[in-house]
Amino acid sequence: MKVAIVGATGLVGQTMIRILEERKFPVSKLIPVASEKSSGSIIHFYDVPVPIVTLEESLKEKPELALLSAGSDISLKYSPLFTEKGSIVIDNSSAWRMHPEIKLVVPEINAAILTRSDKIIANPNCSTIQMVMVLSPLHERFRIHRIIVSTYQSVTGTGIQAIRQMENERSGISADKVYPHPIDKNCLPHCDSFLDNGYTKEEMKLVHETQKILDDPSIRISATAVRVPVTGGHSEAVNIEFGKHFELDEIYDILAASPGVTVVDNPEDNRYPMPITVNGKDSVFVGRIRKDLSGNNSLNLWIVADNLRKGAATNAIQIAEYLLSNKFI
Repeated sequence: MKVAIVGATGLVGQTMIRILEERKFPVSKLIPVASEKSSGSIIHFYDVPVPIVTLEESLKEKPELALLSAGSDISLKYSPLFTEKGSIVIDNSSAWRMHPEIKLVVPEINAAILTRSDKIIANPNCSTIQMVMVLSPLHERFRIHRIIVSTYQSVTGTGIQAIRQMENERSGISADKVYPHPIDKNCLPHCDSFLDNGYTKEEMKLVHETQKILDDPSIRISATAVRVPVTGGHSEAVNIEFGKHFELDEIYDILAASPGVTVVDNPEDNRYPMPITVNGKDSVFVGRIRKDLSGNNSLNLWIVADNLRKGAATNAIQIAEYLLSNKFI
């Protein structure tokens, strides 16, 4: 099928192209889409040079599938235009995630809610995806009442300009910055813009998207999102209060049997998930699994995943694979 990648020159767009190759998704024609200034530039798909086109040119191609990762404004304007051309849109921005009629999908959790009539499908936020991958099977068994999460998010979540800022700072080069403060040798408790309630948009995404994906608005969630000077992936310290008693052996058994989740938890051998070891992998890794000694029915977890892969590109392509396997495309 014809597949358009909108935002093909960005970090997520580039990762989508690699994953289409890796997973051998049936692409008859790749349509890489970027801004006017990138039009005519070349990317490679299976080592074959493919010219980048504009959004207007891509619409004329009438792709069966459009994977969008170019920001909310682009998604709000062009997603409906793609669907008018017969495309199914999987959107990686925040534009459609909380729209009541748009499905927010992590395939291992809720792909079954998708139907043939879904023409725009929302890909969740990267930090949300990795958290719900671990929490969903635990919620089914023990019912989560409350979540407190602190994230430690890679600069790759901001984009190539953030990587350049960090690398320039490490090299002593003065250049344009995308963060309001230095990021190298620093941590910024500031992911996305601040809202009137004192939280950032990133923090509130963790609240609202988790409730929507788990289909449970009663779950109480408090989040603090921090940008850290790493490139391998996002990390999260998650504290969970359950409605039912649990034993640690049960937690290990449930997570070990959960598709897409890998347990790495042997502190005696210094084995636990880290961005440097999950980089380039599609699984969500969890470790430091221990009871919260300060509360009843409470658990602490450490969750790490490559935010460009399962946190964005891989999840989107897994959605497309589900649509294909069910003949929705």
